Amino acid sequence: MFESETESDTRANRIDPVLAAAGWGSVEGSRIRREVICPGRIMPGGKRGEQLTADYVLIYRDQKLAVIEAKRAGLHHTTGVAQAKDYAGRLKARFAYATNGLGWYETDMIGGAEGDLNQPFPTPGQLWERCFAEASLWRERFGAVPFEVAGGKWELRYYQHNAINAVLEAVGRGEKRVLLTLATGTGKTSIAFQIAWKLFHARWNLSGEPTRRPRILFLADRNILADQAYNAFSAFDPNAITRIDPDTLRKKGGVPKNASVFFTIFQTFMTGDGQPSYEGYPPDFFDFIVIDECHRGGANDEGNWRGIMEYFSPAVQLGLTATPRRKHNADTYAYFGEPVYVYSLREGIEDGFLTPFKVRQMASTIDEYVWDGTDEIISGEVEKDKYTEADFNTRIVIEGRERSRVAEFMSEIDQRQKTLVFCATQEHALRVRNYINQIKTSSNPNYCHRVTADDGKLGEQHLRDFQDNDKTIPTILTTSQKLSTGVDARNVRNIVLMRPIRSMIEFKQIIGRGTRTYDRKDFFTIYDFVKAHEKFNDPEWDGEPLPPEEPRPRPPKPEPPEKPEPPEPPEGGEEGGDDEPKPKLVIKLADGKERLIQYIAATSYWGPGGKPMTAQQFMESLFGDLSGMIDDEDELRGKWSDPDERERFVTLLEQRGYGADQLADMRRLIDAPNSDLFDVLAYIRFTTPPKTRSDRANAARNGGLDGADTAPMRDFLLDVLKAYETVGETELSPRKLGDLLKARYGTFEDAKSKLGDMLSIRQAFINVQRYLYRG
Repeated sequence: MFESETESDTRANRIDPVLAAAGWGSVEGSRIRREVICPGRIMPGGKRGEQLTADYVLIYRDQKLAVIEAKRAGLHHTTGVAQAKDYAGRLKARFAYATNGLGWYETDMIGGAEGDLNQPFPTPGQLWERCFAEASLWRERFGAVPFEVAGGKWELRYYQHNAINAVLEAVGRGEKRVLLTLATGTGKTSIAFQIAWKLFHARWNLSGEPTRRPRILFLADRNILADQAYNAFSAFDPNAITRIDPDTLRKKGGVPKNASVFFTIFQTFMTGDGQPSYEGYPPDFFDFIVIDECHRGGANDEGNWRGIMEYFSPAVQLGLTATPRRKHNADTYAYFGEPVYVYSLREGIEDGFLTPFKVRQMASTIDEYVWDGTDEIISGEVEKDKYTEADFNTRIVIEGRERSRVAEFMSEIDQRQKTLVFCATQEHALRVRNYINQIKTSSNPNYCHRVTADDGKLGEQHLRDFQDNDKTIPTILTTSQKLSTGVDARNVRNIVLMRPIRSMIEFKQIIGRGTRTYDRKDFFTIYDFVKAHEKFNDPEWDGEPLPPEEPRPRPPKPEPPEKPEPPEPPEGGEEGGDDEPKPKLVIKLADGKERLIQYIAATSYWGPGGKPMTAQQFMESLFGDLSGMIDDEDELRGKWSDPDERERFVTLLEQRGYGADQLADMRRLIDAPNSDLFDVLAYIRFTTPPKTRSDRANAARNGGLDGADTAPMRDFLLDVLKAYETVGETELSPRKLGDLLKARYGTFEDAKSKLGDMLSIRQAFINVQRYLYRG
């Protein structure tokens, strides 16, 4: 009865009427939408992994209350239960429904109850009451304010919606300290904007005055971050937002107060004549404060910035960070408490909202330096026999070593791609900039610039030009500390690490410079000269946050000494100065030594388990997966011999994380660079000795053309074999057949006049492939 009914028929004729009868889409504040939850992981060649799409998401007052997974009437009504639960879990929807239009199955994702729905489908109001038994005035007022989505030009991602609602729920409950932990590149500033938008238009404020707009402060630790936030809030009336900077303070003779949303940096607030600028506001002036990159010192018990946050303690304070709680940022979590929502780097990559990466481990023969008396001392003194990575460019400088490193990565990268190079100090960044500009193939004098604290406004302009995706110059920036956080440059394709990474927090922040997505950006590459890749093996890499600690009181400030003490020198290149207590040891390598430096590079990829894997680990993982996909070599041969079956098998491998680049590396690992991918898989799974493509092509030329009953067909198949031998098995794709015909004959009509009908041509194309892959 239902065999001919499609899922679209079931939706239109059975499910949609039920929802309409319940008022979904007609009751004010209710919406039904088909939601693309995530686009699927970015794969090589512009492909995507599995896209997750919810058939129906039921929204009321901007809250996602339920997910419905629809199947055609010919299937059992509970077929979609697992999908419905998965989608509801991701969207934080209270209820998950599965239906075939005839029966309905309901799951309460919080209470756990599930079973057939034996009553009319709930109305928006009924479902709201079931989701929120405890009434909240602010939940309803926030829900009455639509998200600002630029006239429907873009949609909030599911995790952004979750984060916004989690914060607003906390605000509605009266919580004073709120924390969001979201990976770099997932849109924390956009989330902060939507929260401010809802608070502003709902007229939420701490005084309880029903008509007063809230006063909101956005605090950052760098001007570029405050500027980015200011621009992101452009949907507000221009009179409602203001920037607090030194020029504004001078012109107004004090802090501006006639606005609703204020943007500044900690450093501006800490300066002032006689008293810090922030004390120009009463402690209860701001209702809501957003602290961007809050792990960078604002919540530190001993940090000066903590004083600002304590001064404005009456305000609700929202901290934004990209890193789960660890020993290096424990004070942040102690101050704010556990995050109300977490979205990790691993989730972002697997969902396809962030770009995956590969790591080039750049080991060399001069990773350490041993003084043997043969090199020339230009300045300084030799204080120990062996110098390690932590010493280079802070205690010892060997220009030949650094120049060889620059030459090595410049020879590997596509020099047209945007690249960030992280150096040990500002002076080191200057030298690396010079080496790059001396080696580059580009003729543009602005190809590479340094951007550090010492470069001031000119450096900021170089950074803005670099961030502009329509500009290709500058192509490379060198830095020490400045660009490790908050720099939104979507088209970064390479990150070069030429200094040790002190902490997991800093490591994640630097990796985050490359994770932003961009058109035709399938991955980015980390060139690691300093063994930072070892942090991938640390449980902290992308694990769960540690248990919270009880907040600790801030220790009292010490009394100032009678005489000022000399300042301590900065640690290994912190922005603000590179002065050292002693002159650096500068070594010139003996003649010929620089030419003898050798590099051994190995590649790691983002593996299916959410962590980078070495080529060997990747091969072991592939062996395990192949064991579950293929029983014997004949089965693999049968799939590979049929172009359509081969395409499906390769797509399945890609969806499991085994892309073309990784499989190409497998060829090199088994010493079969000129072999077919079939031989690589057969070797990994069954230890079958690989043949070269030339071996297979010659065998087919000598015996696989018997089915070619005309000379033109034989000549065409010889062209096919030549393309296969030269390029690889991708030339045997069904999609390539048309290209091969056009290349030889110009048009399909001309090809058919020489070879016969397309069915015959296609059959000959398949037959020669079956011979190629004979045992």
